[in-house]
Amino acid sequence: MKKLLMAANWKMYKTVAEGVRTATELAGLLGAVPEDREVLVCPPFTMLDAVCPILAKVGCRAGSQNFYPAKQGAFTGEIAPEQLLDLGCTHALAGHSERRHVLGEMDELIGRKVDFGLNAGLHMILCIGETIVERRLGQIEEVLTRQLESGLAGVLATATSENLSVAYEPVWAIGTGEVAGPDEILAAHAFVRAKLTALLPQEGPRVRILYGGSVKPDNAAAIIRLDNVDGVLVGGASLNADSFSQIVLA
Repeated sequence: MKKLLMAANWKMYKTVAEGVRTATELAGLLGAVPEDREVLVCPPFTMLDAVCPILAKVGCRAGSQNFYPAKQGAFTGEIAPEQLLDLGCTHALAGHSERRHVLGEMDELIGRKVDFGLNAGLHMILCIGETIVERRLGQIEEVLTRQLESGLAGVLATATSENLSVAYEPVWAIGTGEVAGPDEILAAHAFVRAKLTALLPQEGPRVRILYGGSVKPDNAAAIIRLDNVDGVLVGGASLNADSFSQIVLA
């Protein structure tokens, strides 16, 4: 059975004490992770050491929002996959729209991260999605194709449904309160599924595709019931334990 992946991205929010409090509240509300769900929380680096054990007690996993694709070295301000694994991380994001469009990360670097992280032992979540301008210009499939092909270029022989997920996040719906409609989600996820199957003939049909973009308790259930939606990647609504627990259990 393919478990739904319910992932939280806390971004650059919370002190360590706040993160511990939220993780403790979440663990209490969930009690245990439902058998058909996998729950992942990606907090800031500063609190990974404190939060990972709390999440692990109820079967939740911890992930990283980012890393640098090197084992170690003179990369001031960066963190390596091995250091994340040492803290208890099992997953990592690559290519989130904020890293692409705010911090200027290019497709080639994102592909290197997917390759390096996967080979280091992290389950990689490749984030893809179009801007509102690209959507209006009819470039959705072109953008998703480029991001998938470049993001997976180095892992075509090693990626499996066990170590890779893809998160479709239309950039115009992240943190805006806007959410793609059912038809828009269905069309995008169907295209991503077809592209994954072409790139990874054996594993592509089983790789989980998450939806991200203003997911909330009142729309999560409808979203995860759509074809080719295998979970969600939640930003703002994951910062509150009660809100995210409702999404997990939707």
